[in-house]
Amino acid sequence: MKFVFFFLGAFFLSLVLTRIVKTLAFKFKIVDNPTEPRKIHKAPVPLLGGFAVFFAFWILVFFALFFGFLPGKYVSENFLYGIFIGGFFLMIGGFVDDKLNLKPRFQLIAPILACFSVIGSGIGVEFVTNPFGQAVVHLDSFVYDFNLPFFGAVSFVLIADVFTFVWLSGTMFTTKLLDGLDGLVSGIVTIGSLILFALSLTDKTYQPDVALLAIILGGAFFGFLFWNAHPAKIFLGEGGSVFSGFMLGVLAIISGGKVATALLVMGIPILDVVWVVGRRFFLERKSIASSDGKHLHFRLLTAGLSHRQSVFLLWSLSALFGISSLFLQTQGKIYSLLILGLVMIFLGLWSTQRSKNISSH
Repeated sequence: MKFVFFFLGAFFLSLVLTRIVKTLAFKFKIVDNPTEPRKIHKAPVPLLGGFAVFFAFWILVFFALFFGFLPGKYVSENFLYGIFIGGFFLMIGGFVDDKLNLKPRFQLIAPILACFSVIGSGIGVEFVTNPFGQAVVHLDSFVYDFNLPFFGAVSFVLIADVFTFVWLSGTMFTTKLLDGLDGLVSGIVTIGSLILFALSLTDKTYQPDVALLAIILGGAFFGFLFWNAHPAKIFLGEGGSVFSGFMLGVLAIISGGKVATALLVMGIPILDVVWVVGRRFFLERKSIASSDGKHLHFRLLTAGLSHRQSVFLLWSLSALFGISSLFLQTQGKIYSLLILGLVMIFLGLWSTQRSKNISSH
């Protein structure tokens, strides 16, 4: 009942806050105008929706902390403060970008600060499981101790913290670029949160405090999804889009380093980002920060799928491969990732061919 209460609480709070944020975004003219060909909405849509999710999530988390629902066995107060400060950096940076349309290099400042906040709180991947053996690969080498304001004595673990920085940067960049179709990111984060919730309650990795964070996050994004589903009445905005990947990435780490599970949930978007970045850098010789309509979710539209069909297909793949992670060991997850790669290749080839056939007629 505790989990149901917090899920519904986050859901309804997010519903109400999104309505308020929508009004404020219109009032202060922080909207997304359809001025580029790749933008498929027809009228201005308010931004800043991520603030509704952010506040709904943290209000419920601090409520749980204050009334003793978070025992702190796996999620210490230091962890929570680090995640909150990191998320706050993202929201402020996103607000400034939504208002002023910052250049790409300035958009990197908030995500970098968010990564440092998480690492400074002590969150990190200390080891990874060897998928083809019983041993684990330890990443906790080369430790350096520091005293930081607010956090006190902290240790910088070179390999583990670099891995954490790269992982969180990757998940944030993925959801940022994925946020091109109504409801796509908020739906995938809802799915990912529920899967990590279920995983945290299994006998093997029983972590009720991690499960509580995951179910609150899922409820907050699910509430927002009612406003964000096609046709969207509000968008996440820059802050919300990177906060989405940030939270999934952090939950994957603190839920026992379930990076492979998060990879299965976000596998198609991550592979799409890798392809798009590689294409822009190596083939087209242009900035990886440039925008175009060649992401997989846009190509599904040009291949003849409707907006809702494209989103539902990508949601379904995330759910299918994510749920499979609940029943697979590490080696099985590796094989699932390989299958996911083949699915991505098939979708890419199919959508490209379909688009050519449609354009030729």
